[in-house]
Amino acid sequence: MDYSNQSGFRQRKLQPKFRMRGSAVDSSEPSQLFDDTSPGQSVVDKGQMAYAGQNLLSDPMSNLAMAYGSSLASQGKEMMDKNLDRFIPISKLKYYFAVDTLYVGKKLGLLVFPYMHQNWEVSYQQDTPVAPRFDVNAPDLYIPVMAFITYILVSGLALGTQNRFSPEILGMQASSALVWLIIEVLAVLLSLYLVTVNTDLTTIDLVAFSGYKYVGMIVGVLSGLLFGKMGYYLSLLWCCASIFVFMIRTLRLKILSEAAAEGVLVRGAKNQLRMYLTMAIAAAQPLFMYWLTFHLVR
Repeated sequence: MDYSNQSGFRQRKLQPKFRMRGSAVDSSEPSQLFDDTSPGQSVVDKGQMAYAGQNLLSDPMSNLAMAYGSSLASQGKEMMDKNLDRFIPISKLKYYFAVDTLYVGKKLGLLVFPYMHQNWEVSYQQDTPVAPRFDVNAPDLYIPVMAFITYILVSGLALGTQNRFSPEILGMQASSALVWLIIEVLAVLLSLYLVTVNTDLTTIDLVAFSGYKYVGMIVGVLSGLLFGKMGYYLSLLWCCASIFVFMIRTLRLKILSEAAAEGVLVRGAKNQLRMYLTMAIAAAQPLFMYWLTFHLVR
């Protein structure tokens, strides 16, 4: 009897045969019995679900936040404008910058050579002064601001030609000029209060009139750079005399009484004080012009 054949038959009979339900027996690729529940796959699925939930909630929340932020910004801007207008009248400042090229040219000529100008009264339209671009006698802030900036730049140029330039010195020069301007305006306001002058001069008008002297200071420093000390002193002397005449003829219509403005003899202690105050304001301009420029020319 062949025992080897019988043992081989038994082994083949005992080997189990596994087959997936619903799949072919001779399938070449094994199929997955269970779902993949590994930790990496679950984290990815949860992240995708969370991202989808955020997309559903982000649009209305962001729109609500943007609307709330814009409303807060508009309310803050409105509150700032109201509080700022109490101290700095923005609407009035627009009047002082309403200039054009023709006005700037005429005004600069008037500041340098005021001797031939006849009519110094400011024109009015319906009890309000006309814009500076329509009247060369009207005060403005454009020329004083630009003259102040140009004065600082010219000062830096003068210091640079003398090998004395540094940002600290230039900053001190600008700060000194600004502080002296503030002191001058405050002193004039205090004097007007003590003399009890009823005038339509405003603080901005005083800043404008006090800032016109920077034009003569620029002319003096530039002349000193080109022609030396002699050119500086001659040009500064001319500009000092011009600004003195300009201030006298301009402020006398604002500070002195109507009779004094028309050329009638000034009588009374109050009018005498007004006349002295006008002359003091005009005389202070040449002093400041020399004090702020003499060290720039050597």
